[in-house]
Amino acid sequence: MQRPLILASTSRYRRELLNRLHLPFDVQPPEVDETALPGETPRELAERLALEKARAVAARFPEAVVIGSDQVADLAGEALGKPGDHARATAQLRKMRGQTLIFQTAVAVVCQATGFVERDVALVRVVFRDLDDAAIERYLRAEQPYDCAGSAKSEGLGIALLSAIDSDDPTALVGLPLIRTCRMLRSAGVELL
Repeated sequence: MQRPLILASTSRYRRELLNRLHLPFDVQPPEVDETALPGETPRELAERLALEKARAVAARFPEAVVIGSDQVADLAGEALGKPGDHARATAQLRKMRGQTLIFQTAVAVVCQATGFVERDVALVRVVFRDLDDAAIERYLRAEQPYDCAGSAKSEGLGIALLSAIDSDDPTALVGLPLIRTCRMLRSAGVELL
């Protein structure tokens, strides 16, 4: 009998991605502090938060296999998180225009009952077009990506902001690297096919 599967997330994007695997799963809020630690790199932050989210939910559901994930937009070592509002999204996109960002998307799978813990980070290199202020404003009014790291939704109109995407795990940019997640779930004993 397969263990229950839980996504430790409040992200609708991660829930939609995990649905692609056609596995029954529950969703639980991880309730962890997402503040960066002093000196923590964007990659370290994403990896730590993915693991903390998975462990927080696994502590409440020790028999379950729990998936935690986090994404941090990395602009030359500066972590850009979710903007939260229009003004911060505008500032982020202005800063990112003409730049290459690395989206650090971490995933962790934990099963407390078996002691299983695995984590990994998928890097997505994204080149933003050199956008003028009017294009940024039109985009933000159309899509309102205030809950997305880096203020853009590549799965929607945000693709028009970009000139290139490079990754070995294509769903990582949306928020959950499914290739890595599938590998970890198989290692944890979850039957995918």
